[in-house]
Amino acid sequence: MSVIQSIVFGFAISTLVVCGAYMSALKAADQPNIIIVFNDDMGYGDLGCFGATKIKTPRIDQLAQEGMRFTDFYVASPVCSASRASLLTGCYHRRVGVGGVFFPNRGQGGLAPEHVTIAEILKTVGYKTKAVGKWHLGDEPDYLPTNQGFDSYYGIPYSNDMTPAQSMAYAEDCLFREGFSIKMLNEGFKNSNAPKGPAAFKNKVPLMRDEVCIELPADQRTITQRFATEGMAFISESVAEEKPFFLYLANSMPHTPLYVSAEFEGKSEGGLYGDVIEEIDYNFGRILDHLKELKIEDETLVVFTSDNGPWLIKGDHGGSALPLFEGKTTHFEGGQRVPTIIRWPKQIPAGSVCSEMALSMDLLPTLAHISGAELETAIEIDGKNIMDLLAGTAGAETPHEFFFFGSSAVRSGKWKYHAVEQFKVKATARENTGSTLYNLEEDIGESHNVIDQYPEIAARLKKALESNPNHGKSKERASKKTK
Repeated sequence: MSVIQSIVFGFAISTLVVCGAYMSALKAADQPNIIIVFNDDMGYGDLGCFGATKIKTPRIDQLAQEGMRFTDFYVASPVCSASRASLLTGCYHRRVGVGGVFFPNRGQGGLAPEHVTIAEILKTVGYKTKAVGKWHLGDEPDYLPTNQGFDSYYGIPYSNDMTPAQSMAYAEDCLFREGFSIKMLNEGFKNSNAPKGPAAFKNKVPLMRDEVCIELPADQRTITQRFATEGMAFISESVAEEKPFFLYLANSMPHTPLYVSAEFEGKSEGGLYGDVIEEIDYNFGRILDHLKELKIEDETLVVFTSDNGPWLIKGDHGGSALPLFEGKTTHFEGGQRVPTIIRWPKQIPAGSVCSEMALSMDLLPTLAHISGAELETAIEIDGKNIMDLLAGTAGAETPHEFFFFGSSAVRSGKWKYHAVEQFKVKATARENTGSTLYNLEEDIGESHNVIDQYPEIAARLKKALESNPNHGKSKERASKKTK
C-alpha cells in the first residue's frame, strides 16, 4: 500500500468511526441490546417447547411464550467451527475460508481477520461487545475474539474435548489444577508418548480471559454457571456506561464430555444429558432475570439457538433431533435444523411461531438493520434481513429461494434435494439409491423419496446446487477491522 493509499484508507476508517459514534448518540434510544446464546450440539428435540418430555426447560419455554419460536431455522453447517463462522459473518462458511473444524496444535489458523463479524458491525454504531464461552474460530491471538470485534473475551477457545494449545499464553496468576504446570506441559508436548503427553491432555482445556489462559484445566463442572455470571457482569457494566451491548454467549455444553454442577446432577429424567440441558435452562433464566432487575428487558433482543444438531453417535450423551432425521455432521434435517427462539418485547409478537425458512446467517444483516449500522457493499453477505418475519408482518415469506447444505443438498420451499446422502449413525443408514427428493411439509423425517414422482423439481434443484455459493472462496474485505 502506498503512502497516499494509507492516508486515504486511514481517513476512511476514521470517518467510519466518527460517523459510528455520531450514529450511536443519535440512535441510542432506539438501539436494542442484543444477546445471542449459541449452544453446542443441542438438538431440535431437546427443549420442552420443541417436544421434549423428559427434560424440563421452563425458562426457555417461557422465552418462546414471550417471543417467536422458529420451526424451520437452519445453521449453515452441521459442525462447530463452520457453523460459528457463518453466524458471525452472515456468509456461507466456505466463502469466509472455514471448511470444517479447527483443532489446536495443527497449524490451521482460524477465521481470517479480514472478515467482518456481527461484533464489528455493531461497534461502528456504539455497541459494547463481549464474547463468552466456546469460540472455536482459532486459538492464536490473531484469531481470538479480541481481534474479531469483541472488546473482551472469557471462555474456552475450542471444543471441551480437546487439549491445551502448545502456543498458549498463560497469565502470571494462572490457576493450574490437577497437577498441571508449564513445565509438565512442555515436557508432554516434547514427547507424545510421555505418561502425561498430548494424549493425556484430552478434555483438559484452558479457560481464557482475553488472550491468556487463567485456568488449566478449566473446571467444567461449573462452567455453564460461570459463563452466565460473566455475561451478567458484562450486562451490568454496559448499563452503568449507558451503552447498548452485544453479548455473544456460546455455551460449551451439551457437547461431550458432559459436565454438570452438583446442584443439577441426577435432577433430570433425561439422565446426565438432561441434567446438562436443565442447568443451561436455569442459568439462562438467571440472565433473563438480570435483564428484568436492570429494567432493560423490553430494550433487549434475545436469540437462543444451537450450532448444529445433536451428536447422536454419543448415545445417551448425544441428545435428540426428533422428529427430524439424523444429526450432527450430516446434511439431513437433524444435522442443521436447530431449535431457535427470538424475543424482543413490543417488536416481536409474543407466543408466535414462524414456519418460514430462516438462517443463522440472517442475524448479521437483520441486526445491522435494527441497530442502524451500515453494511459495506464490498462484503458478500448470504444472509438476508428477516425483520418482516420477526415482526410477524402479514404475508411475510422467507427471503431465500434456496438454502444449500454444503455441496450435497439444497432446499427450496417445501422441497429438499440430496445429490448424495451421507449417514453418521449406522442404525439410521439406508440403502444408497442415488439422488433423493423429499417434501418436507409432508415428510419432515426425510423418509419417503419422491424423486421419481417429481423429476422436474429434482432437476431444478440439482441445477441450483451446481451453482452453490457455499463453494465460494474467501474474499478479501475492503475494510480494516475495528477493535
